[in-house]
Amino acid sequence: MIQPKHFLWRLEGQAGCITLNRPERKNPLSFESYAELRELFLRLPRESAVKAVVLTGAGGNFCSGGDVHEIIGPLTRMQMPQLLEFTRMTGELDKAMRACPQPIVAAVEGQCAGAGAILAMAADLRYAAPDARVAFLFVRVGLAGCDMGACAMLPRVIGQGRAAELLYSGRSFSADEGLAWGFFNRLAGPVLPAAMEMAQSLASGPTFAHAMTKKMLHQEWNVGIDEAIEMEARAQATCMQTKDFQRAYEAFVTKQKPVFEGD
Repeated sequence: MIQPKHFLWRLEGQAGCITLNRPERKNPLSFESYAELRELFLRLPRESAVKAVVLTGAGGNFCSGGDVHEIIGPLTRMQMPQLLEFTRMTGELDKAMRACPQPIVAAVEGQCAGAGAILAMAADLRYAAPDARVAFLFVRVGLAGCDMGACAMLPRVIGQGRAAELLYSGRSFSADEGLAWGFFNRLAGPVLPAAMEMAQSLASGPTFAHAMTKKMLHQEWNVGIDEAIEMEARAQATCMQTKDFQRAYEAFVTKQKPVFEGD
């Protein structure tokens, strides 16, 4: 059973919900919560009861980024080996989110800044409340925009020019702008029930196939089109061997709705 110390976790049916839970400070991250989030996502491939995940924040905000007093202050006093240990650990959180087979839906409201914006970016789908505001604000604290994969991932989500402007300026953008640019998939109010509904829908679907889709979406970034077509041929042939594929066929023949079991 997953029992984190630095955020909340609950399982609703087959959909898990992670809630960053420091609402009095807009849910900043600490060294401990970074590490525990990484460990949770590394564990999820072994959690067969969890078929999809929602990531959200408590108290009307998503995440204000790294805690100024608990992270940024201590970082100013560290030497290069310790700094690199930290930046690699935060990057490993992104890698774990991308590698876990479960689709991740970010439910964003209020402030979503710095590392919080990175967590939303690393999710597979992003739903926003109308009041959501997102900022990749690293430049505003004297850092580069290349944090936790942002220079690789953000241009693929919203385009090179838009990503460059956000990473150079550190400015915030609204939910409406994020929707128009493709950062957000949907605006909803209240946003958490909409995100949970989507996660439940994903969890009740062909989850082996969803995991394959997620894997291919990430792996095909690094290959040419011809290689991607071959990768997809092998992936789809594997999915055609699943019981869910057979169930879907039998349900179609009998004019029933398929009941998928993820195998």
